[in-house]
Amino acid sequence: MFHTPARTLFDVITDFLATEPSSQEIIAYHLPDDLQQRADYLAERNGEDQITPGEREELDEFLKVDRMFSLLKSKMKLKLKQQSE
Repeated sequence: MFHTPARTLFDVITDFLATEPSSQEIIAYHLPDDLQQRADYLAERNGEDQITPGEREELDEFLKVDRMFSLLKSKMKLKLKQQSE
């Protein structure tokens, strides 16, 4: 039986970036609701000290993506500001 793998955080992010989004689209980007809910769930479990090692790895991936997008959004805002001057 063939099993289609679930979409990953990496898949979602690379699919978005492959659309060649504008600076405004990057600034406005948010994870899809299902992935954001998963990140929130993992953060809650972590805060309650009930997270498994596998969930901890998954949460770390979400945190890495969050840091990357925060930096990317800041750079896009700076780029737009410089363009308007």
